[in-house]
Amino acid sequence: MDLVRVADDEEAARRASELIIDAGSKALAERGEFNLALSGGKDPWRMVELISEANLDWESTRIFQVDERIAPAGDDDRNLTHMVEALPIDLQTRIRPMPVTDEDLAAATARYAEELPDALDAVHLGIGPDGHTASLVPNDPVLEVTDRKVAITGGEYQDRRRMTITYPVLAAARMIVWLVTGDDKQDALAKLRAGDESVPAGRVRNDAMTIVADASALGG
Repeated sequence: MDLVRVADDEEAARRASELIIDAGSKALAERGEFNLALSGGKDPWRMVELISEANLDWESTRIFQVDERIAPAGDDDRNLTHMVEALPIDLQTRIRPMPVTDEDLAAATARYAEELPDALDAVHLGIGPDGHTASLVPNDPVLEVTDRKVAITGGEYQDRRRMTITYPVLAAARMIVWLVTGDDKQDALAKLRAGDESVPAGRVRNDAMTIVADASALGG
């Protein structure tokens, strides 16, 4: 995988946004649509703001969620809450929210899977200090799901069950951009770069992955 070293989190957000915008321009030119999937957490908020400023054909763009917490609409735990805040109002309609408030979560995951394209044009991923990515979390049965594009975690992680896209979707994506900042990510980032399958992130396989990491995450 490629590594882009940057000085700080602002430069990381800018560089990651440029990679995703380039992927969007290419997808729109070649296929007439752009299918992007964004992860949650705090790291991508600035990146999402920068992407929203791009001169893309937004009417032909769909923004999917990589993962989401099972929580009420508008809850501060929801990734969607912060994604909406990072996007201008005219682009919020481009989001395809994960249906985590449905009573029948099994049916909800199947429905969301049907919305996904055969191959996402770009996927943004982050990584936690414990090596999780998306909501593919350590020691959870969701790590072994290979027959579905979308799944629910078997148990709670940080007090919430989660809905997440699965490894097969990540493997099929046309590109993956990892955005990794902060010194608490040093160990997890090293394992990701080594393809260490002891952490969930290390199990992601794709031929077109770029890591954008700041000096803190890289240990200087």
